[in-house]
Amino acid sequence: MSSNYFDKKDLKKFGNITDWQKEMGDKFFDWYGEVFKEGALTSREKSLIALAVAHAIQCPYCIDAYSDSCLKKGADEEQMMEAVHVASAIKAGTTLVYGVQMMNHVNDKLM
Repeated sequence: MSSNYFDKKDLKKFGNITDWQKEMGDKFFDWYGEVFKEGALTSREKSLIALAVAHAIQCPYCIDAYSDSCLKKGADEEQMMEAVHVASAIKAGTTLVYGVQMMNHVNDKLM
């Protein structure tokens, strides 16, 4: 048994998701491939977005994969860290804006 819950070697097994449900797995990979093609956004920009999202959802596999992808597509360390800060700001803002719900609830209880 691995000493870590997330094993870096498992990232290479991602393609195996089709083993137990080929049709849906194939559809996912077809869609995934389309999403990351050049379009209105460059593939570099899409990798930076993916890196930011990976941090926001805290997926170690995605962080590894998109760190590599960003480097391969020409992003530098400063751009990558800036993307992480953008994700962090949005995640923090989301937490704070839910404070309005709490304030509304408390105001209703106190009135």
